[in-house]
Amino acid sequence: MIGNDQEFQTTLERIFVLQNQAVHLRKTEANAVNYRAAVSGFLAEIDRMQLQVREYLSFLPTEKGEEA
Repeated sequence: MIGNDQEFQTTLERIFVLQNQAVHLRKTEANAVNYRAAVSGFLAEIDRMQLQVREYLSFLPTEKGEEA
């Protein structure tokens, strides 16, 4: 769970890194079965983190007891 703006920024950076790893795999892996096996973990982690980002952005800081 993302608790503050610093954790939010870190999560966005991690998503960016994982997306770049998936892009790299797309460019370098010629076998479709191997590609899907390798990229599935990255995509699952990206999905999990994007849900956390959506949850964090769904509330105002004052609703979660944070300071603006």
